[in-house]
Amino acid sequence: MANNAAKKFIPLLDRILVRKITPEITTKSGLYLPDSAKNPANTAKVIAVGPGKRNNNGELIPTTLSVGDVVFVPEYGGTPLKIDNEEFHVYREDEFIGKMSKEGVGSANVGN
Repeated sequence: MANNAAKKFIPLLDRILVRKITPEITTKSGLYLPDSAKNPANTAKVIAVGPGKRNNNGELIPTTLSVGDVVFVPEYGGTPLKIDNEEFHVYREDEFIGKMSKEGVGSANVGN
């Protein structure tokens, strides 16, 4: 479903479309997870990226994030966007707090 959103919405400049990752509240076997075991709520998966922004000389500075990256987002901010009844947010690249390393992605629930 997120692929449809990526095809319908093309971010401009250094804007990035993300879908927030919902923390799991239970394990696959049905056990409830304590708060300390849940993934942070302020993570998101990159769905679409803009080409980048221009510097004072007009040269394009490409975005450093790619589709599929898992990023840390601020608690507040971003522009909420609904596409085909799915909730997304649009941020400028400099609003992100950081990016999860490839090793950390395996332990995060990025399928949401």
